[in-house]
Amino acid sequence: MAITKNRKPPKTPHEPLLSSWWTSLDRWTLFCIFSLFAIGILLGLAASVPLAERNGLPQFYYVTRQAIFGLMAMMAMLVTSMLPPRRVRRLGVLFFGIAIALILVLPFIGTDFGKGAVRWLRLPGGMSIQPSEFLKPCFVIVCAWFMAASQELGGPPGRAYSFLVMAITVVLLAMQPDFGQASLILFSWCVMFFVAGAPMVLLFGVIGIAGTGGLFAYEASEHFARRINGFLASEVDPRTQIGYATNAIQEGGYFGVGVGEGSVKWSLPDAHTDFIIAVAAEEYGLVLVLIIMALYLTIVLRSMARLRHERDPFARLAGAGLAAAFGVQAMINMGVAVRLLPAKGMTLPFVSYGGSSVIASGIAVGMLLAMTRQRPQSSVGDRLRQIAVQRSP
Repeated sequence: MAITKNRKPPKTPHEPLLSSWWTSLDRWTLFCIFSLFAIGILLGLAASVPLAERNGLPQFYYVTRQAIFGLMAMMAMLVTSMLPPRRVRRLGVLFFGIAIALILVLPFIGTDFGKGAVRWLRLPGGMSIQPSEFLKPCFVIVCAWFMAASQELGGPPGRAYSFLVMAITVVLLAMQPDFGQASLILFSWCVMFFVAGAPMVLLFGVIGIAGTGGLFAYEASEHFARRINGFLASEVDPRTQIGYATNAIQEGGYFGVGVGEGSVKWSLPDAHTDFIIAVAAEEYGLVLVLIIMALYLTIVLRSMARLRHERDPFARLAGAGLAAAFGVQAMINMGVAVRLLPAKGMTLPFVSYGGSSVIASGIAVGMLLAMTRQRPQSSVGDRLRQIAVQRSP
């Protein structure tokens, strides 16, 4: 009888091959992200030059920095999109803890850069970081993990845990004060809560609590009250940022005043960040604004459509929360510029200038791409059998 050597079976790679990653990825979403980043660089060439001149820096100083930040964001996005959902969950939980720790020390070592809210930490070399930007995607991952765990047989009360995490996070952000990010956190949690099958009564209860908190903030915070009063005023002061932005959008018309011919960038101190859409409307007109809106809408709708077929509760919940937060942040930024919403100090993802904003957006979209990748879907019966095996002695 012939004796054969015991051969080890070939190892199954834990990470997908590059080809399988590419075929399972939502390439339309990837195209939209690269398009938004390219538009951001184009607008930065116009919007950031006046700021550089005011600060005595080279004309394209901020554009160069934005390009470097953008390349870092693209790399972070691509690497994160290659990870399986379980590893994304582990990294999200880890970095959520780090982000919370940084936010806790902000009152002691943070800075406001003259904006009235302590949101940044200074780093060596003239750099700074805004922890709340990195907190958002990690918060979604943590809450999705809790909510998904509550759907397992004998699972923990994950919805209650996620509510506690949300409440603590919102309070910490409101104390900075950063009511815009706090509202975004609350909205993304409500979306996940709804997708998880929570009763509408509870959802409306949370919204009611949030409304009560908004009234309290209006009475207690001069910063918050000033922005609300400015938004509710019957007339807009033309010397304010909202006034300049509104006038620029009106001047732009359908096709804009011409590349480099806009004037709002010389008047708005935040033309390269919070009000970048006003620069786009003035110089390129309504056409470019509609293109930008279509790109954001495509990302959100395609992500939600792909998540409809996802049977993994964690991936479905995390993807829904990430897509909602991404889309609503863009909507808030553009809504502020046209005075549909009070000023929030929120950037336009991948378009506005800002290292923390663009890198955190890259990580968030990388997580979203990881959740929406096409993968074999197990049936409910397979899932129940898998849970039974895990619980067996």
